[in-house]
Amino acid sequence: MSEPRRYGRRRRGMHFKPTGHGPKPTKHQEREAQQARAEAVNENVPITGERLFEPQRYAREIERAENVAAGLPAEGAPAPHTGDTEALHKGDFRQPHLDTPAEVQEEFAPVQIQEKARNLLEAIKNVAVKAIHKVKRLIRPVKKTHKEVIINAEALETRVAVLEEGRLEEFTIERTSEERLVGSIFKGRVRNLEDGLKAAFVDIGFEKNAFLHYWDIVPSGFDSGVEIVERDGGRKRDKPKITQKDVPRLYPPGSDLIVQVTKGPIGTKGPRVTTNLVLPGRYLVLLPNSDQSGISRKIENHEERQRLKKILRKLHIPDGMGVIMRTVGEGQRERYFVRDLALLLEEWNQIEESIRRRPSASVVFQEPDLIERTVRDFLTEDVERIVVDSAPAHDRMRNMIARISKRSADKIRHYGEHQPIFDRFGITRQLEATFSRQVHLKSGGYLVVDETEALVAIDVNTGRHKSGKDQEQTILKVNLEAAEEICRQLRLRNMGGLIVLDFIDMKGRRDQQQVYQKMREGLRRDRAKTHILPISQLGLMEMTRQRHTESVRSAVYDDCPYCKGKGKVKSAETMSVEIQRKLAEILKRRGRDESDFQLRIVVHPTVAQRLRSEDQKHLDEMEKRYFIKLLLRPDPGLHAEEYKILNAATNEELASG
Repeated sequence: MSEPRRYGRRRRGMHFKPTGHGPKPTKHQEREAQQARAEAVNENVPITGERLFEPQRYAREIERAENVAAGLPAEGAPAPHTGDTEALHKGDFRQPHLDTPAEVQEEFAPVQIQEKARNLLEAIKNVAVKAIHKVKRLIRPVKKTHKEVIINAEALETRVAVLEEGRLEEFTIERTSEERLVGSIFKGRVRNLEDGLKAAFVDIGFEKNAFLHYWDIVPSGFDSGVEIVERDGGRKRDKPKITQKDVPRLYPPGSDLIVQVTKGPIGTKGPRVTTNLVLPGRYLVLLPNSDQSGISRKIENHEERQRLKKILRKLHIPDGMGVIMRTVGEGQRERYFVRDLALLLEEWNQIEESIRRRPSASVVFQEPDLIERTVRDFLTEDVERIVVDSAPAHDRMRNMIARISKRSADKIRHYGEHQPIFDRFGITRQLEATFSRQVHLKSGGYLVVDETEALVAIDVNTGRHKSGKDQEQTILKVNLEAAEEICRQLRLRNMGGLIVLDFIDMKGRRDQQQVYQKMREGLRRDRAKTHILPISQLGLMEMTRQRHTESVRSAVYDDCPYCKGKGKVKSAETMSVEIQRKLAEILKRRGRDESDFQLRIVVHPTVAQRLRSEDQKHLDEMEKRYFIKLLLRPDPGLHAEEYKILNAATNEELASG
């Protein structure tokens, strides 16, 4: 007889609380996670790929105020229940991994800046490090990726695809009929102030007034994605410090205000705006109302950062304005920044002229269309060419690029063949495979992607992958491949908000960490802001991705008018039960009568087949009990969930569904 197990006092008193195990997250880590969730759910839209002027500390407060203003619950609309649980569990409920600490790690850590060499020894050491890097590049050269941008410009829509080695990596679509609201600048007029919500409602010429929170009026600084660079000799604009208490006095109802749209109207919510204006260019972002300048932390090379800082300090930036050096500026010459700044200042002068001339509630700057944004954001040094199938778009793009770099203008090519450009480059086939619910992996596994109102659920399955002798390595291989594909799918589908990833269960902590690191590496190239947590004790990985615009699924697809977005229809058996229930209701109301009475039942052929086979005996019993005759008429024109019950003699419709 085995000796009974002995449990310590601590184990006896332990309850199942998955989030309570492991080291407790710090207040900073908890704030980062809460902030990421608030930004993702709130759909706060950054004007550019650089993360500028985001009210990080107050995102939750702004979200609650915006929901109340739109007539919604303060915490937002409740998450609808979805009947499709295939992507949420596999078999039995998994047990928590008690050996996995519930740790939270930051997604964007500040870049560590090395100090200058203070003596000869350190200077020699720095030179040696440079030489070693050069030798490494000679021995193992960096693999060059064949990257090109394909543009399909048509009358109703424009599509942009980014290919790397022929594989679709990014996809953007824009309808020409849709107004480009996000990023546009308006001369608005304050209609009313709600001190309880700490918000102003601004008329910008639309049906719904724009929502402007007090935190979006108060000048804000950079977030962690931008490093502040002090400019030599730069004079700061002498402006009094504005607080929330000053807003009602400075901007009473009826006063004019220059605002920029950060989020378009969604549902009952009007557009959201801010007074912290940004004007993106090719290599720089102009900040007309800020006297701070900075450089994107995504540029990680220390030497390059120091070079760009010197260039930034040399730029002749007007007093009271600032700039941000974008990630695309890495490796560019000084004259490109000078030319880009001159173009931005010229554009801002035109905006100021429009502000003086135009009346209130009118647009003073229209966000560029997809063609111009593609040139601004995608034409980098690693892009070999941009191919466009529209001659006017080709000429316009060349003229825009020639103003900054004539050499880059040669990368713009015109496609004039008869075959559609997306078919010629194999993009159409990839799009069809990409936007299906199941996405197959090379290893034989597959992903199941479900977008709901509350979150996005992505499930990883082994599929046809045969597990070999080492099952753990097989699972790790599938999960690593799935992590890479998930990052690609997030970019292609432009999915945002809360995202839950259900990888195949891994026992080893090291394997889980490998998958987590693979996800972090894949998300680094994402222009949207992301926040990701390690695999939890329930075996799930949680993340948020900030919404730039609506997802491609929302833009391209409408809910099915038959299933109403459920993705499923009632089975033939269910319809048979409903029809029999309705027949019994009609016949009981009529009562028992031996007169000749016939009912015609018009249904979909699949339901008629069910009634004529498995359920025929139930109809026969009903005919004998009520002395009636039931006539079945299949109609392929009816939906699977539709039916009609008619009086055969008078053709009167007695019931329908």
